[in-house]
Amino acid sequence: MQVIQDYRPKPIPAQRQTEVISVAVAVYNSDAYLERAVESILNQTYRNLEVILVDDGSTDRCPEICDRYARQDPRVRVIHKKNGGLFSSRNEGIRQATGTYLAFVDGDDWLEPDMYEKMLSALEECRADLAVCQYRRIYQDGTVDRSTGRLVVLEGQEILEKYLEEEEELPIQNAAWNKLYKRSMLGDLTFPPRWYEDMLYTIQLLTLPQRSVFLDQACYNYVCDRSTSIMNKGINPRIFTDLIPNLYDRSAYLRGIGRDDLALLQDYSLYKRLMLFYTQVVRSRDPEKKAHLEDLTKRLREGKERYPEIFSIPQANPNEYRKLKLFLASPALYRAAMAVNDRFVLPARQRLRRG
Repeated sequence: MQVIQDYRPKPIPAQRQTEVISVAVAVYNSDAYLERAVESILNQTYRNLEVILVDDGSTDRCPEICDRYARQDPRVRVIHKKNGGLFSSRNEGIRQATGTYLAFVDGDDWLEPDMYEKMLSALEECRADLAVCQYRRIYQDGTVDRSTGRLVVLEGQEILEKYLEEEEELPIQNAAWNKLYKRSMLGDLTFPPRWYEDMLYTIQLLTLPQRSVFLDQACYNYVCDRSTSIMNKGINPRIFTDLIPNLYDRSAYLRGIGRDDLALLQDYSLYKRLMLFYTQVVRSRDPEKKAHLEDLTKRLREGKERYPEIFSIPQANPNEYRKLKLFLASPALYRAAMAVNDRFVLPARQRLRRG
């Protein structure tokens, strides 16, 4: 891994913008934001784009907005299809793409004007197959930008290892939208037909590049929704039907390609998440609370024999293991400890932070 501080991508003049970047935009009932998203793509400083708007059966003004852009700009193509979910929209974008490079955008986000020029410049300069950029989180009450301006060059599966380590300093992310792909690298890889499809797709994707670059500059603006607090709403049932199965599938995939070391790292992430979900369900008012807690308790106990091996990896946090041991000894005692933490420890920490 090589780190270049204060990296400045070289501009790509118009006469050298010869390679086509296909940009697949998943569109579904986002007419309040769609124009902002499309304008941010069409106004890119890198002009040689193929913009594929995949309308996933929208029932608002999105279809007419898409058609209007197709009439106004020859770079835009529109696909109208029956509603099939985000995975089907992205897979349709892959099928329709003809460019040398491929990118994805969600219809309620937007790009910085030089996103693709910067990413392609870094990718070409380093002779890489995949470029990943930092992103800016957009909340109703402000933004969060953790970019540092550096460039990180990763060889082979180093990017997969860093992704699984879940370092905040290198947010590869379960996301399609902060990446620029060399299309020939993807082969027949597509998104799996389920929710949280990015999770398994990203694992499979990151085994492919011979070299990758991470551009630590916020080029993508990702709109976050804080209105779905689990304290006031139920737990999303797709966590149990889709997200958790994806986590198990990731471990199985890594073992299948002979990366048992990374499968252990993924197992560690899996059981951390199961504990997190358990904590969230306890704090929620979900009508299916009892069933969810029983499901999670069963899953956590199933891994009991493997925990010494899983928590022996260098990345494992001993505190996580102690919490898990307490839970296995007595879920009721663990919930009591949670209640003490919520009532006394967390408020005390908040008072200390406020000085």
